Amino acid sequence: MELHPGRFPAVRAANVAVGYLRYLRGGPGTGLRLRELRRARRQDIDGVGHKYYLDMELEDVLDKDRTVNCTAEVLYHLGSKTSAPDVQLTVQGELRSTEEADKEFYHRIRSLEKELVAENIPDSHGNVPPELEPIHLLAWAASGYVTWQNSTENTNFNLAQVKHVKQVKRNDDDLQFDFVVLLHEMVSQEVLPWQVTLLWHPQRGARVPQGGAAGAPRP
Repeated sequence: MELHPGRFPAVRAANVAVGYLRYLRGGPGTGLRLRELRRARRQDIDGVGHKYYLDMELEDVLDKDRTVNCTAEVLYHLGSKTSAPDVQLTVQGELRSTEEADKEFYHRIRSLEKELVAENIPDSHGNVPPELEPIHLLAWAASGYVTWQNSTENTNFNLAQVKHVKQVKRNDDDLQFDFVVLLHEMVSQEVLPWQVTLLWHPQRGARVPQGGAAGAPRP
């Protein structure tokens, strides 16, 4: 069944797909967001769930002239509030290389004498200090994981703010950041705090370890 791209079910499914992609491709120099949902279709699969087929254009938040096309399939399992939607993606087009910037950020954080700690990104005026932009983009990756894992057909999560972030020293070569993020759930209009642990390495990308994301106490 064809859906108007502006209808809420299509927009929510697109939000899941983009969140999943942010987690897969996210890093301190990469941030993707939806520029246009061009086409959407829903298939009702008996005994399984609802599958959405999406055709999207995505933009790089740090280079808005650079876009990629993305086709996605998002399957919501029937009657399940605990299973994450299944997401399959195909990206067409090249994102700009962040290899050098990623290495520079990695070595800068590794060389800090004290672990990085920051709060309220962006601030109450919507500003993100340039030195914290990479941390904000990593929070996008972390919130993308939470969005993917916790979405249903009736939710639409967006990162509102990084309430707190703390770097944690490790014995291996990963960087670890423990986030408390505030997610705005657009349907209920609730702002929900989540604790998320994100590991990142220039070669391995972003990963949330098993058990690394949980709802946080409300402030």
